[in-house]
Amino acid sequence: MNPHFQRLLGPGKFSIGLELPLDNDWSSVGKHLRIEESRSFGVPDLKQHARLAQLADTSGFRALWVRDVPMYDPNFGDAAQVFETFSYLGYLAGITSNIMLGTAAVVLPLRQPWLTLKAANSIDELSEGRLLLGVASGDRPVEYPLFGVDYDQRGAHFRSAVELLKSQGTGFLPEGIELLPHREQRAPLLVAGLGQQSPKWIGEQMDGWLAYPGTAQEHRRRVGLWREVGGDKPYITFLHLDLVADPNSPMKPLRFGGRGGRNSLIDALEELREAGVQHVGLHLRHSTRPIAEVIEEMAQYVLPWFHSAV
Repeated sequence: MNPHFQRLLGPGKFSIGLELPLDNDWSSVGKHLRIEESRSFGVPDLKQHARLAQLADTSGFRALWVRDVPMYDPNFGDAAQVFETFSYLGYLAGITSNIMLGTAAVVLPLRQPWLTLKAANSIDELSEGRLLLGVASGDRPVEYPLFGVDYDQRGAHFRSAVELLKSQGTGFLPEGIELLPHREQRAPLLVAGLGQQSPKWIGEQMDGWLAYPGTAQEHRRRVGLWREVGGDKPYITFLHLDLVADPNSPMKPLRFGGRGGRNSLIDALEELREAGVQHVGLHLRHSTRPIAEVIEEMAQYVLPWFHSAV
């Protein structure tokens, strides 16, 4: 197993990352600024993105997760981190040193498979093995006609792309032809959802599962299902968080997460760890406080609870 992957997600491990964009544009403060700047809902403020990514790296977070949203669709209302996924990961690889770089997740049916393989290998090489390649079949029907892809065939496209990524092109190329860079140890392949496949196929073919946000009870049930098909392969999820200033504020429900102080956050993360979750990517767009302030508080008070043995 990739040593970075083992350190982050090996058996018995638990770690915390951040989901990009690092902006609080879904909060009341962020909404006010967004309207002032004439940005549509779901389009974040990226002026501090590089500084905040570097802060996350030096503060001890284990992964930065980026999403693959080719087209901004107001009906979905989320442009993610705006930048093209692999281009942005190349940039992040150059300005960070230790943090893993994950995709959650690349929409395989909308990408030419050979170029996806070359892009992934390039990022993994440039980052010295820090890529976590999350993949999916996609869920925004409006995008598929634009890319000349039949939405109903996305499952078949997903399977063939996974086969190529796992093989690193071996057996698919004419004699004497190579795809460079070649990685002797490919990036871990993680799946968001089921990619229009059976759970059995996913458990056999993928190196880990990116599960949708949920309660500890929901994750306990999902982890049990994942263990049946994926064995001890990593189970990863995400949590929407508004970390308030009062450290003793109880955690109150927020869609896909919660709003509360750092002590209740520690309790919530402990619940997820006990449920079998091995990594949590925190989503901070609901944050009522500056993102840098939240990152620094978690680095000082929350990460040490979970990362000392990672």
